[in-house]
Amino acid sequence: MRPPRPGAAWGAPAVAALAGALACASAGHLPAPEGGVAVEPQAALEFHRSAREFYSRLIERRFNTLETFGDPVLREHFSSLDGFFDYYANLAEALSEAYFEKSRPQTIEIQEFLFEDAEHVRVQVRFVGQDRRPLRPDRTEVVRQDQWIRSGGSWRLVPGFEGPGQEAEPSAG
Repeated sequence: MRPPRPGAAWGAPAVAALAGALACASAGHLPAPEGGVAVEPQAALEFHRSAREFYSRLIERRFNTLETFGDPVLREHFSSLDGFFDYYANLAEALSEAYFEKSRPQTIEIQEFLFEDAEHVRVQVRFVGQDRRPLRPDRTEVVRQDQWIRSGGSWRLVPGFEGPGQEAEPSAG
């Protein structure tokens, strides 16, 4: 099940549908755990809020600037500063290798998220931007999988997660 558009309201039926869908196997690109996973609706909503806050801050931001690198709101989604550095460097490199103009995603879509258990979520995210190569008027994109862990009541991104088409980055410390 895809989360609603940013800014869309979560009504009681949507929460019930989300909770039901999360308890079942996911139909999509992410492999579901055997037997499905039951997740409390409040935990699912807290995760969605954290993920939406993080990914929406990346839209239209240049990744090769100190302003984005120094954003304290982005950094608070990681359990350590080294974790943020690893994630940021990996994503900045992926955008550069995909020829994003000005290293800036114009849209970011959470394509799918899957609770592996009540404390671990895998997210498939699509970053889309203009292609900076000459005579290429099309868009370019990066699809990656991120891992989120609930720790101390907060959802945190885990750098170095190995998803399809991604290599794990060594984590410092």
